[in-house]
Amino acid sequence: MMIPDTEDALATAIRDATSPLRIQGGGTRHLQPAPDGDTLCTSGLSGITLYDPGALTIVAKAGTPVAEIEKALAAENQRLAFEPMDHRGLLGTQGEPTLGGVVAANVSGPRRVAVGACRDFVLGVRFVDGNGTIIKNGGRVMKNVTGYDLAKLMTGSHGTLGVLTEVALKVLPDVACTGVLLFEGLSDAQAIAAMSAALGSPFEVTGAAHLAPGIDGQPVTMIRIEGFAKSVRYRAEQLTAKLADHGKPVLQFSDQTDTPYSTDRGWTHVRDVLGLAQADGDIWRLSVKPSDAAALVTRLETRAVQYDWGGGLIWALTPPGYDLRGAMGDTPGHATLIRSSADLPRFHPEPAAIATLNAGLRQRFDPRNILNPGLMN
Repeated sequence: MMIPDTEDALATAIRDATSPLRIQGGGTRHLQPAPDGDTLCTSGLSGITLYDPGALTIVAKAGTPVAEIEKALAAENQRLAFEPMDHRGLLGTQGEPTLGGVVAANVSGPRRVAVGACRDFVLGVRFVDGNGTIIKNGGRVMKNVTGYDLAKLMTGSHGTLGVLTEVALKVLPDVACTGVLLFEGLSDAQAIAAMSAALGSPFEVTGAAHLAPGIDGQPVTMIRIEGFAKSVRYRAEQLTAKLADHGKPVLQFSDQTDTPYSTDRGWTHVRDVLGLAQADGDIWRLSVKPSDAAALVTRLETRAVQYDWGGGLIWALTPPGYDLRGAMGDTPGHATLIRSSADLPRFHPEPAAIATLNAGLRQRFDPRNILNPGLMN
């Protein structure tokens, strides 16, 4: 394993490579199928290089642990708005989630329905392409719009176009209070209807998930509101009235006695898909229209499911080797294989036009085809 401790050393390692490289951040996620080649790890590039709380901006090297960044932000009552997932519980891995890994995979949690994904907060990046060339794109403030937006292109590219060395992010203030509406015992279809109504309301919902089963073994639908305490309570009461046709929820607030659902513990359970973590079987991540989600799940061979993003994101536990992607049929959407012992492609096949475009990008940024080759094919 190669662990360069400077950007120049990383560029040299790529430039001198004569065989494929397997790009690794903190080692918390399995790549399936695993790319061929020697492992090139970015964990040696670590540290916050700039943090300006007044400008809501933080810049850090790609190997910086997410926990270190979150600690620095918390000291200034700020946060990573997109709530990145920690895969270790679900995948049974060790290591430490890093900023570069989060950005490379565009890891985004439950709050995406309200604020957007990781890529929406990336201001700029530094990375090394497949030729060993160091490239800088973007800036450290939102007004920087000059040139091609390679920062967005790198976010979600899974290390196939370049290896991130530094990332600049926009951050947001933390919240004073969290309120959660808990509907118990709803079917999948009923839960998605309630979540859709909540997300379509003017009450600024920042999380909408349905766990089947929930932490206590029973189905539970969770709808989150955040902000100042008085505002949260008012909006929770108004949303309860608006959703009266879907049942009477239990209201929980973060400044009350802690419960399994009301505060960080409940949403960490959702964010990290901990309800499926200890179960045997394969894990799939599906992105579909919420209106298609419940009907699709009834056609699939699943052992347990979790809905997030109001039903637009489905986490499904299936028997080992089950080809969920094939079972989707003509339902619009895509399925990513997250955990499996089967020899199935990790990513959903790309439409021909997109595949051609991506092949052109890879030829431009990695003409030798040495960075995670075959990972996204």
